Amino acid sequence: MKNYPKVAVVILNWNGKFFLEKFLPSVYNSSYPNIEFVIGDNASTDDSLAFVRASYPKITLLENEQNYGFAGGYNHILARVEADYFILLNSDVEVTTNWIEPVIAMLEQDVNLVAAQPKILSFHNKAKFEHAGAAGGYIDRYGFPFCAGRILDKVEYDLGQYDDEKEIFWASGAALFIKSQAWKEAQGLDEDFFAHMEEIDLCWRLKRMGYRIGYCPDSTVYHVGGGTLNASNPQKTYLNFRNNLFMLQKNLPLGQAIGIIFIRFWFDLLALIKFLFDQKFKDAWAISRAHRSFFVNFFKNAKKRKTLQTVENKTGGYKKSIIIDFFVDKKHKFSDLNQKHFL
Repeated sequence: MKNYPKVAVVILNWNGKFFLEKFLPSVYNSSYPNIEFVIGDNASTDDSLAFVRASYPKITLLENEQNYGFAGGYNHILARVEADYFILLNSDVEVTTNWIEPVIAMLEQDVNLVAAQPKILSFHNKAKFEHAGAAGGYIDRYGFPFCAGRILDKVEYDLGQYDDEKEIFWASGAALFIKSQAWKEAQGLDEDFFAHMEEIDLCWRLKRMGYRIGYCPDSTVYHVGGGTLNASNPQKTYLNFRNNLFMLQKNLPLGQAIGIIFIRFWFDLLALIKFLFDQKFKDAWAISRAHRSFFVNFFKNAKKRKTLQTVENKTGGYKKSIIIDFFVDKKHKFSDLNQKHFL
């Protein structure tokens, strides 16, 4: 009999009864033989836990005493879970029957391949990729993340163009497979991020340790997206701009970090002006708040740099600016990008 490593599918919940009712059935019917289902709750005030207890009594329920956000919430929950692999799965994800086995099989083949994501399509239009992850994440020279299948706000249809296994820079937190040993070695997610880009930071730290991140097209999930904060929420703008600066300071070599962050301030200023021009004043203020928070936390994040190793796997980095490629050169598809510029 084949020895299957133990997998824990862990869904972090915060007042998410609607999503649990809608998507837990597909998750709970997963075919993988050695599996534990865990709902980690971030101090919900709705009746989502009562629903799980009544409808899915075999699911493990672990509760946090307060809302620690996405990053802290998962850290507190996973500290109480024992498995060979963790799957961090958003509550607004519908899975397919055989979504786990291909990714675990891929990860089992390489000791240095420690995290991966499946193909992530849109729940609302299953012929298209979904914004948060698509066919695997990359990062440009100035720290702007993008995906195969999604550059900025342009999302491609899935025509089989990204059906090859490959190494990527970051795997989406919407459906993140990770070896528990690597999770512990990297000390999980950075809780100061609260939410947004924390999985990119985690993957970057893993790559600095010399590990690899993968994309598995033989597994497919469907993601709603924006279940907690939609794209037009100024708080999301704040977290994305702030956390991106945090990530750059923590993970880039010191000299490079100073230069890149200086350039990023100018990119961010252009974004702020664009928000003002579009009369999105709360989003413009969110960028200003993000920069202020970056400086307030400067020395705290500087201390985090000292804990990082220096052996880095740079595969998945993009040597050019995705912003210039997109707006100036009108390259709106991943296939439009010159593959020679990828590390």
